[in-house]
Amino acid sequence: MFHVEHTPIKGRGAQSAAVPTRFGLAEREVDGDWRDHMQTLDGPPVKLRTTVIEERPKSILTFNQSPDVPFDRSINAYRGCEHGCVYCFARPTHAFHDLSPGLDFETRLFAKPNAAELLKATLAKRGYRPKPIAMGTNTDPYQPIERDYRITRQVLEVCLEARHPVTITTKSDRVLDDADLLTALAREKLVAVSISVTSLDPVLSAKLEPRCAAPAKRLAALGRMVELGVPVHCSISPIIPAITDEFIEATIAEVARLGVRSVNWIPLRLPHEVAPLFREWLAVHYPERAGKVMSIVREMRANAFGGRDNDPNFHSRFNPQGVWADLIRARFKLACKRAGIGKARFELDCSRFRAPEVGGQLRLL
Repeated sequence: MFHVEHTPIKGRGAQSAAVPTRFGLAEREVDGDWRDHMQTLDGPPVKLRTTVIEERPKSILTFNQSPDVPFDRSINAYRGCEHGCVYCFARPTHAFHDLSPGLDFETRLFAKPNAAELLKATLAKRGYRPKPIAMGTNTDPYQPIERDYRITRQVLEVCLEARHPVTITTKSDRVLDDADLLTALAREKLVAVSISVTSLDPVLSAKLEPRCAAPAKRLAALGRMVELGVPVHCSISPIIPAITDEFIEATIAEVARLGVRSVNWIPLRLPHEVAPLFREWLAVHYPERAGKVMSIVREMRANAFGGRDNDPNFHSRFNPQGVWADLIRARFKLACKRAGIGKARFELDCSRFRAPEVGGQLRLL
């Protein structure tokens, strides 16, 4: 069997569609002569297309008791994410559908068109107690298919009607499509938005997160949120040693110039199938530094989990240790001090919640 060095798959983050072995699923292999895989008589392989399956879940709010995340409930309008960020910690969730956390995760998507309807019914239940709903904690609520489905917008409309607080995390400037709703929610202290900026290099971004908005567009969205009066936060995440860490200081300085007053960083996490996918990505795009990157990643996890690719434990998973982690932490802190920026707490108002109307019934006063 021949080993073939293939060119990067254009427009996609993952470089393969291997299914996980931890569930005992059948493995996939390219059938036929290796030259058939590289180029057929009729031309190059067919370009990967995105497909969307609509699903109708019976519930939409997901509750958690994780001690190291600042929310206890979330909504994910979509499964899978076309942004294709190779480092995405949510990729292993596709394995539950017998699909690949690699290319399937970013090409075979699921949408929940009845999300707003389910949310309204949930909020209308007797005894419901409001706390901020987090959106974008698993897959991006403003990934490209939101342009057509508008599920995120529908959920925000329900939150505004019910005066229910909501937080949004995204890597897309498509969040500005809902500027009217976000402005209205902000006036009522019902929303906070976090936009992730991984680097300032559009070429690197196109390799690392191929279908995300370019860094300049995300920065512009941050500035626009400030102008609209929407509480906005910048997350420099994930920081990948020897790949994206060079942009720490410049990113902090730029978001501060835009008027953003809150910023944080999150280290690279490589749970389950994400680790081999990321190693494969390094081998394709940065073979000359792949060993160095993974050596630093493992060193940052050494104290917590024996120097493995990932640390799954609560608290320590977001808190890398060692010399490299201390260096990044010190650089980040100094850059924030110079820019006059920190990590703000956005206090959202849960006191004005009102159960929404369901089935045409009048709201009880």
